[in-house]
Amino acid sequence: GCSSCPPADQWLSTLKNKPGVLALAFHVNYWDRLGWPDRFASAESTARQRDLARQAGSTQVYTPQVVVDGRDWRAWPKLPGAALVSPVALTLTREGDQVRADVVAGPQSPSRLSGYWAVVEDGHNSQVRAGENAGSTLRHDHVVRLYKPVPAWASAQGNSAQLNVSRGEPAFPRRVVFVVTDAASAKPLQAVALAC
Repeated sequence: GCSSCPPADQWLSTLKNKPGVLALAFHVNYWDRLGWPDRFASAESTARQRDLARQAGSTQVYTPQVVVDGRDWRAWPKLPGAALVSPVALTLTREGDQVRADVVAGPQSPSRLSGYWAVVEDGHNSQVRAGENAGSTLRHDHVVRLYKPVPAWASAQGNSAQLNVSRGEPAFPRRVVFVVTDAASAKPLQAVALAC
Protein backbone atom coordinates (compact mmCIF):
# COMPACT_ATOMS: atom_id res chain seq x y z
CA GLY A 1 0.00 0.00 0.00
CA CYS A 2 2.85 2.48 0.52
CA SER A 3 4.67 4.18 -2.36
CA SER A 4 7.95 2.44 -1.52
CA CYS A 5 6.45 -1.02 -1.96
CA PRO A 6 6.31 -1.32 -5.79
CA PRO A 7 10.14 -1.24 -6.12
CA ALA A 8 10.34 -3.90 -3.40
CA ASP A 9 7.81 -6.07 -5.25
CA GLN A 10 9.84 -5.71 -8.45
CA TRP A 11 13.05 -6.68 -6.63
CA LEU A 12 11.38 -9.70 -4.97
CA SER A 13 10.32 -10.96 -8.39
CA THR A 14 13.98 -11.10 -9.43
CA LEU A 15 14.73 -13.54 -6.60
CA LYS A 16 12.61 -16.38 -7.99
CA ASN A 17 15.47 -18.50 -9.25
CA LYS A 18 18.31 -17.12 -7.14
CA PRO A 19 20.27 -19.99 -5.54
CA GLY A 20 20.24 -19.99 -1.75
CA VAL A 21 17.33 -17.52 -1.50
CA LEU A 22 13.78 -18.40 -0.52
CA ALA A 23 11.68 -15.22 -0.55
CA LEU A 24 8.34 -14.88 1.24
CA ALA A 25 6.14 -11.76 0.91
CA PHE A 26 3.98 -11.22 4.00
CA HIS A 27 1.53 -8.45 3.06
CA VAL A 28 0.52 -6.31 6.06
CA ASN A 29 -2.78 -4.52 6.52
CA TYR A 30 -1.87 -1.27 8.28
CA TRP A 31 -1.69 0.61 4.95
CA ASP A 32 -5.29 -0.31 4.15
CA ARG A 33 -6.24 2.95 5.88
CA LEU A 34 -5.00 4.82 2.78
CA GLY A 35 -8.20 3.80 1.00
CA TRP A 36 -7.10 0.71 -0.92
CA PRO A 37 -7.21 -2.59 0.95
CA ASP A 38 -4.50 -5.00 -0.23
CA ARG A 39 -6.36 -8.24 -0.88
CA PHE A 40 -3.30 -10.26 0.23
CA ALA A 41 -2.82 -8.37 3.48
CA SER A 42 -3.84 -9.82 6.82
CA ALA A 43 -3.88 -8.90 10.48
CA GLU A 44 -1.92 -12.14 11.05
CA SER A 45 0.96 -10.91 8.86
CA THR A 46 0.93 -7.56 10.67
CA ALA A 47 1.04 -9.31 14.07
CA ARG A 48 3.88 -11.52 12.84
CA GLN A 49 5.88 -8.45 11.73
CA ARG A 50 5.34 -6.79 15.13
CA ASP A 51 6.37 -10.00 16.97
CA LEU A 52 9.59 -10.24 14.93
CA ALA A 53 10.38 -6.61 15.70
CA ARG A 54 9.81 -7.18 19.42
CA GLN A 55 12.06 -10.24 19.42
CA ALA A 56 14.75 -8.15 17.72
CA GLY A 57 14.42 -5.45 20.41
CA SER A 58 12.70 -2.88 18.17
CA THR A 59 9.36 -1.12 18.52
CA GLN A 60 9.28 -0.01 14.88
CA VAL A 61 7.78 -1.76 11.87
CA TYR A 62 7.71 -0.31 8.39
CA THR A 63 7.26 -1.20 4.74
CA PRO A 64 8.88 -2.44 2.73
CA GLN A 65 10.75 -4.21 5.50
CA VAL A 66 13.19 -6.90 4.41
CA VAL A 67 14.28 -9.48 6.96
CA VAL A 68 17.22 -11.73 6.08
CA ASP A 69 18.20 -14.61 8.37
CA GLY A 70 16.00 -13.13 11.09
CA ARG A 71 17.53 -9.63 10.99
CA ASP A 72 16.25 -6.37 9.62
CA TRP A 73 18.08 -5.85 6.30
CA ARG A 74 18.04 -2.24 5.07
CA ALA A 75 20.75 -2.80 2.45
CA TRP A 76 18.42 -4.40 -0.09
CA PRO A 77 18.52 -4.88 -3.07
CA LYS A 78 21.96 -6.13 -2.10
CA LEU A 79 21.89 -9.43 -0.23
CA PRO A 80 24.43 -10.67 2.33
CA GLY A 81 27.08 -13.21 1.35
CA ALA A 82 26.74 -16.97 1.54
CA ALA A 83 24.61 -18.35 4.36
CA LEU A 84 26.16 -20.38 7.14
CA VAL A 85 25.77 -24.14 7.24
CA SER A 86 22.46 -24.98 8.90
CA PRO A 87 22.49 -26.91 12.19
CA VAL A 88 19.39 -28.84 11.03
CA ALA A 89 18.55 -31.04 8.05
CA LEU A 90 15.12 -30.56 6.48
CA THR A 91 13.40 -32.58 3.77
CA LEU A 92 9.96 -32.15 2.23
CA THR A 93 8.08 -34.97 0.56
CA ARG A 94 4.71 -34.89 -1.16
CA GLU A 95 2.09 -37.58 -1.51
CA GLY A 96 -1.12 -36.41 -3.14
CA ASP A 97 -2.30 -33.29 -1.35
CA GLN A 98 -0.18 -34.00 1.73
CA VAL A 99 3.29 -32.51 2.23
CA ARG A 100 5.49 -33.83 5.02
CA ALA A 101 8.46 -32.04 6.61
CA ASP A 102 11.11 -34.10 8.40
CA VAL A 103 13.56 -32.24 10.62
CA VAL A 104 16.75 -33.76 12.03
CA ALA A 105 18.82 -31.63 14.38
CA GLY A 106 22.62 -31.68 14.26
CA PRO A 107 25.00 -31.31 17.22
CA GLN A 108 25.10 -27.49 16.88
CA SER A 109 21.32 -27.13 16.89
CA PRO A 110 19.55 -25.00 19.53
CA SER A 111 17.90 -27.09 22.26
CA ARG A 112 14.38 -26.15 21.10
CA LEU A 113 13.17 -25.68 17.56
CA SER A 114 9.97 -24.39 16.05
CA GLY A 115 8.81 -23.72 12.55
CA TYR A 116 6.06 -22.74 10.19
CA TRP A 117 4.43 -23.71 6.95
CA ALA A 118 3.84 -21.15 4.21
CA VAL A 119 2.10 -21.55 0.89
CA VAL A 120 3.26 -18.93 -1.60
CA GLU A 121 2.01 -17.98 -5.04
CA ASP A 122 3.52 -16.05 -7.96
CA GLY A 123 2.07 -14.07 -10.85
CA HIS A 124 -0.64 -12.00 -9.14
CA ASN A 125 -1.54 -8.48 -10.28
CA SER A 126 -3.37 -5.72 -8.44
CA GLN A 127 -5.08 -2.66 -9.88
CA VAL A 128 -4.64 0.02 -7.21
CA ARG A 129 -7.61 2.39 -7.09
CA ALA A 130 -6.72 4.64 -4.13
CA GLY A 131 -3.93 5.60 -1.77
CA GLU A 132 -0.30 6.34 -2.55
CA ASN A 133 -0.16 3.92 -5.51
CA ALA A 134 -3.49 4.94 -7.10
CA GLY A 135 -3.60 4.13 -10.81
CA SER A 136 -0.73 1.64 -10.65
CA THR A 137 -0.78 -2.01 -11.59
CA LEU A 138 1.34 -4.00 -9.19
CA ARG A 139 2.78 -7.47 -9.80
CA HIS A 140 3.22 -9.76 -6.82
CA ASP A 141 5.37 -12.87 -6.51
CA HIS A 142 6.18 -14.97 -3.40
CA VAL A 143 2.82 -13.93 -1.88
CA VAL A 144 2.14 -15.83 1.35
CA ARG A 145 -1.37 -17.24 0.97
CA LEU A 146 -1.23 -19.50 4.03
CA TYR A 147 0.87 -19.18 7.17
CA LYS A 148 0.70 -21.94 9.76
CA PRO A 149 3.06 -22.00 12.76
CA VAL A 150 4.19 -25.35 14.19
CA PRO A 151 4.57 -25.61 18.00
CA ALA A 152 8.09 -25.80 19.45
CA TRP A 153 9.75 -29.15 20.15
CA ALA A 154 12.95 -30.40 21.80
CA SER A 155 15.51 -30.64 19.02
CA ALA A 156 16.94 -33.93 20.35
CA GLN A 157 13.62 -35.62 19.60
CA GLY A 158 13.48 -34.76 15.89
CA ASN A 159 10.16 -33.81 14.39
CA SER A 160 7.90 -34.31 11.44
CA ALA A 161 4.95 -32.14 10.49
CA GLN A 162 2.32 -32.50 7.81
CA LEU A 163 0.22 -30.08 5.81
CA ASN A 164 -2.63 -30.75 3.40
CA VAL A 165 -2.50 -28.38 0.47
CA SER A 166 -4.24 -28.36 -2.90
CA ARG A 167 -2.36 -27.65 -6.10
CA GLY A 168 -4.06 -24.27 -6.66
CA GLU A 169 -4.71 -22.49 -9.95
CA PRO A 170 -2.20 -23.07 -12.77
CA ALA A 171 -2.16 -19.32 -13.49
CA PHE A 172 -0.54 -18.71 -10.10
CA PRO A 173 2.37 -21.10 -9.56
CA ARG A 174 2.31 -22.31 -5.97
CA ARG A 175 5.05 -23.53 -3.63
CA VAL A 176 4.84 -25.12 -0.20
CA VAL A 177 7.54 -23.91 2.18
CA PHE A 178 8.63 -25.17 5.58
CA VAL A 179 10.90 -22.98 7.71
CA VAL A 180 12.70 -24.31 10.80
CA THR A 181 13.47 -21.65 13.40
CA ASP A 182 15.24 -21.36 16.74
CA ALA A 183 12.34 -21.45 19.22
CA ALA A 184 13.98 -18.87 21.51
CA SER A 185 14.92 -16.22 18.94
CA ALA A 186 12.68 -17.08 15.93
CA LYS A 187 15.83 -16.95 13.77
CA PRO A 188 15.39 -19.10 10.65
CA LEU A 189 17.77 -22.05 10.54
CA GLN A 190 16.67 -23.88 7.38
CA ALA A 191 13.96 -23.50 4.74
CA VAL A 192 12.89 -25.71 1.86
CA ALA A 193 10.27 -25.16 -0.86
CA LEU A 194 8.42 -27.71 -2.92
CA ALA A 195 6.58 -26.77 -6.10
CA CYS A 196 2.96 -27.89 -6.33
